[in-house]
Amino acid sequence: MESHLTERNVEELDSEIETENMRKIEAALFLSGRFMNIQELITITDVNPILLKKMLSDLQDKYKNSGINIIQQENTWKMDVAEDFLEMVNRLATGSSEFTKAEQETLAMIAYKQPMKQSVVIKIRGNKAYDHIKQFVELGLLHKKKMGHTSELSLTEKFYDYFHLAKGEHLPTEEENESYPTTKNT
Repeated sequence: MESHLTERNVEELDSEIETENMRKIEAALFLSGRFMNIQELITITDVNPILLKKMLSDLQDKYKNSGINIIQQENTWKMDVAEDFLEMVNRLATGSSEFTKAEQETLAMIAYKQPMKQSVVIKIRGNKAYDHIKQFVELGLLHKKKMGHTSELSLTEKFYDYFHLAKGEHLPTEEENESYPTTKNT
């Protein structure tokens, strides 16, 4: 028995491939949690660049009126929570933070005072702050630049992306932060 490709079979196959490609792009944007350029998306998804750009636009339309947005900045793309829900999500995220209270306090101090010498941070926060700083540098949230016998610490672009802040945006005060509960201590 011979199988013939009909026009309907070809259309169904094309539709299945398009759906699969769309799902790949969605998964890549969801998991990355950061802006990705077209080349990164092509490498990860193996989707043709012309189709990729069209599908990114289709995804923007798909999520337009939902709690999720597909954001484009220049030639980079990111899946993120809709602006209307950022405050709620930040409250949720703070409640089950991946950082201990001590780590949060170290990072907050650096964020407020940056650029800041590591030796000053250690003097104020104690020796545990060495571990905090190391972790934040490894996560890409802090930039560490050697300055004599110490290092200068400053925030990276990833810090602003991670906490959904624009450079120069008002950072919450300690009192404002206390209204968001944390579950971990030390």
